[in-house]
Parts: sequence; C-alpha cells; structure tokens
Amino acid sequence: MKEYALNMHKLPVGVLGASGYAGHELCRLADRHPHFELVFAAAHSRAGETLRLPGRDLTLAPVDAVPLADAAIVFSALPHGASALWVARAQAAGAKVIDLSSDLRPGQGDQAMPDIDAPYGLPELNRDAIRTAAVVANPGCYPTATLLGLMPLVTRDLLVPGSPVIVDAASGVTGAGNSPRVDLLFGEVTEDFRAYGVGNTHRHLGEMRATLDAHGADVDLLFTPHLLPVARGILATITVTLREPLADPAALYRTHYAVEPFVEIATAPPRLRDVVHRNAVRIFVTPVQHVRTPTYQIFVAIDNLVKGAAGQAIQNANLLADFDETTGLPL
Repeated sequence: MKEYALNMHKLPVGVLGASGYAGHELCRLADRHPHFELVFAAAHSRAGETLRLPGRDLTLAPVDAVPLADAAIVFSALPHGASALWVARAQAAGAKVIDLSSDLRPGQGDQAMPDIDAPYGLPELNRDAIRTAAVVANPGCYPTATLLGLMPLVTRDLLVPGSPVIVDAASGVTGAGNSPRVDLLFGEVTEDFRAYGVGNTHRHLGEMRATLDAHGADVDLLFTPHLLPVARGILATITVTLREPLADPAALYRTHYAVEPFVEIATAPPRLRDVVHRNAVRIFVTPVQHVRTPTYQIFVAIDNLVKGAAGQAIQNANLLADFDETTGLPL
C-alpha cells in the first residue's frame, strides 16, 4: 500500500458516519494528513449537510451512495450494531477497513461477526497483527485508557490473582455521542458530576475483560464511569493490588513503553489539559500509603476523541499503509 501511495501521491480514504463527534474528528485528521486524500464523508440522517473542516467545507453524502471502491482505506464510525454490515461491504469493495464501533471488538458475545477477522486495534498491544490486517477493530475510549494503564503489570503477572481492579473513570460529554438527549443538555451537565453505568454494567466491560483474559490476567474488574461537565477528555484512576512492592513503579512503566511515541510517563497525576487535542496517553503510577497490602494507583489521561477514537484510527491506518505511525497525528 505504501508503494501505491507514493506512486499516486496520496492514499484515498473515506469516512462512514462522519456526522458524529468521532467521525468529524476523523475527517479533520484525515483531511490534514500529508499522505491521505479524503475522497468521501458519509452520514445517514444528516446526508446533504455541510461538514466544516479547516480550510474547506465538505458535503456529507448518503452512506448507501458512496463509492466504497474509490477508497483504499475506509473508516466506519457508524453506530454500534449498524457498522459491521458496512465493514463487510467496504471490505468486499476492496478497501481495508477500520471500524470504530464495538461490533468487532473482543468480548461482544453474540454480537460478534464470525466471518470478519479483525485484530484488536490497540497498537501498543497488537501492532504486528494490525500491520497485516484487512479489518481492524478500533478500541473504545475507556478501554484504551484502562488497558494501557494495566498492561505493564499484566504482562509481568504482578496483579494478585482474584483481586479486584477498581477503575473510576470520568469522560467529557462527547463520549456519549451527539444524538439529542435530555440528560446531556448543557443545563443538565454543567456544574454537575455524576456516575452512570453503575453496578459494573457498562458496555465497555466485555471488551476490557476479554482483552485482560487473553493476556492471562486473573482479576475482577470493577469499572465505574462518570460524566464530566467538559467537552472532551478521559481521566481514569485505577487501583490495583500487587504480589510484591515495586522498587520503582515509574521505571517499570518507562521501560514497558520506551518505544511508544504516544505514551508519556508523568511525574505527577495527569490533567485533561495535558492531553486534549493530542493522540497522547499520559500515565502516572504511585504506591498507596496506609494499607496492609502492596497497593498502587495508576492515573491515565487521554482525549476520548483522539487517542480514544479518531486519532487511534489514524494511527492504525498509518500501520496498515506502512507509514510512520505518528504521521498526521498531533503529538
């Protein structure tokens, strides 16, 4: 694919579901990418509307009218449950596909599409499989933050078997999408802070559990998301119990992520302003005092629309196209 791009100057890409927050972010990133040409952007109910991008306006096409075969890579940001069908159609048209819905992610049970082989698109975890894939299942935003916070411990078998891993994570309102909802009105969200998906019932749990299980983690994952009165960003606080104390937990994380261009190991708890509008993951780890067992807290911050969605999709597309992984992405 890299040879094609060099010969044709730019690689044609298209976005399905371009009217949502993640889809709009995808169009913005793809349009400014030095090696991509955005050849179509499509939506269902908002077809015909204008999508404003830096430097130009783009008319959204109907999803069922776009020339899928004109794109070498198709991004599907269509809703969960509707995306997999269009992934299959784009693949049949000859495109490689990156699916931002949950349809093809691990842990989806009966919703999974058995005839579509899609590796999990977390590059820091699965880079080699992504490079050679025809379809990639882009991770969810909460799982991206949680899994990257836990993997240095999981891969070294440091978590106490059967112990709880407690994840309290707060997200900006764009994580809920842009469908009209009373509980997401400005007057309902501003100057407030609330939990949702309580009782360990959030839809991202299956994805996180399946990925942790696949890497041998024997833990109980307790996940509680919260809604922040901001537009974008996720801050996750992860509490774990380890088999033994760590002499230098930050050094362990720096070693694990030493070659990762988008992972930053911080010396203080991260803030959302450290990561918004960037494809960055900022992590801080610290021991917990005044407890009887070796307990640690991991703080992880990402932009839910960039590293948690569209930026990660571009990162995966760079791998598929054999471009430098950081190309076109805000560091």
